[in-house]
Amino acid sequence: MTPARTRTGRRRRFGALAAAASLVCTATLTALAPAAHAAAPPLVSAQSGRCLDVAGNDATPGAGMQIWDCNGVAGQGWTLTAAGELRAFDGTRCIDALSWGTTAGTKLISWSCTGGANQRFAWGSNGALVHQQSNLCVDVTGSRTANGTPVALWTCNGRDNQRWSAPAAYPGPGTITGATWAHDPTVVKRPDGSYLVATTGRGIPLKTSSNRTAWTDAGAAFPNGTPWTSAHTTGDLWAPDLSYRNGQYYLYYSASTFGSSTSGIYLATSPSGNAGTWTNRGLVVSTTSSSGYNAIDPDLVVDQQGRWFLSFGSFWSGLKLIAIDPSTGLRSGSTMTSLASRSGGIEAPDIYYRGGYYYLFVSFDACCRGAQSTYRIAVGRSASVTGPYVDRSGVAMTSGGGTQILAGHGSIHGPGHSATLTDADGSVLFYHYYTDAGDARLGINRLSWDASGWPYVS
Repeated sequence: MTPARTRTGRRRRFGALAAAASLVCTATLTALAPAAHAAAPPLVSAQSGRCLDVAGNDATPGAGMQIWDCNGVAGQGWTLTAAGELRAFDGTRCIDALSWGTTAGTKLISWSCTGGANQRFAWGSNGALVHQQSNLCVDVTGSRTANGTPVALWTCNGRDNQRWSAPAAYPGPGTITGATWAHDPTVVKRPDGSYLVATTGRGIPLKTSSNRTAWTDAGAAFPNGTPWTSAHTTGDLWAPDLSYRNGQYYLYYSASTFGSSTSGIYLATSPSGNAGTWTNRGLVVSTTSSSGYNAIDPDLVVDQQGRWFLSFGSFWSGLKLIAIDPSTGLRSGSTMTSLASRSGGIEAPDIYYRGGYYYLFVSFDACCRGAQSTYRIAVGRSASVTGPYVDRSGVAMTSGGGTQILAGHGSIHGPGHSATLTDADGSVLFYHYYTDAGDARLGINRLSWDASGWPYVS
């Protein structure tokens, strides 16, 4: 996780998607009413994975309809009422056929809900949304997939640009107690069966648990500071990555300053993982203002052939992968592979192997804005650790692809910077999220897997 830049602005560091959303295919009117006090669900285009969106998140009557990256704003939360109205903005605005138009190409806008025939829709076959007055379908113009593509009425044709899905409500984080504050958590299961978590903060804060539920603060990895990182920061250390290999603990971590790509990823090792026992092993990779990518958010992965790699990166040109020498834990060679990129912001890679695929979990959009954070977790997969990674729709992650598996919902804001763990009860997802008050908390959920091998939060 890094300070967001450009479109997302500068930011301060602190402050069950059911099987990838099966399409709703019913000929009768279906309500999408949200649970009490929870945000209304989005409507996701089957073609692009982007959400039906009121342009500019503008609640003023007359705003156009488009597709945009799913980000949980009020102009992307839809309720199909019993009367057939598609309502957003807490029910105050409805999708409207401009000027009561009934011909193909009629513009769709957001308007005050009137109950008129030009504001009534129903689910048709194969996930289509059918306008009841004209019998035309809600259509992404020209089958384009880019952010900002207009949505209008068009002759129903069954194509993917006319298919929409309403994801099942995301589950809340599992119950945890004790020391629940966390930002950018990483986790390792120790040989004795207990758990060790490290987070962003001064000297890399640590916490432990014997049961994955009750957590206790356990000091910091570097209680006496890290003067060796002074070329990159004199403040907090960011986004650690923990693992246990070769009988010792490995800790990769980031040193940088807000809004800067003058950054470094460092390595330390420890025989126990406990506070104050970590030994500096040196700089692994660094970047400057001219690098075009950012050396933060490390994640160590060992592939099925036993080769070591480190993924990392945030914003700029996206996520990268380099080889690691297992004997030192430091970089091996000069080869660098691009894993994923995205104009809207991408960071925090986490590669997890399961069933013949490497899954690349990433965080989209803006972190670190408290309850206003739009962070969300997406995933792609590849048969090779070096890629290419594609999402569920086959879109390359180097071209902005990524299937969303968790986003803000209800009082859970900006979930992201995930870490995956294989435990006795299956795959487990660790992440941070923000409360309504803007506090960063540790989130833990199970990951389940559908028949096609794609993960969803359970």
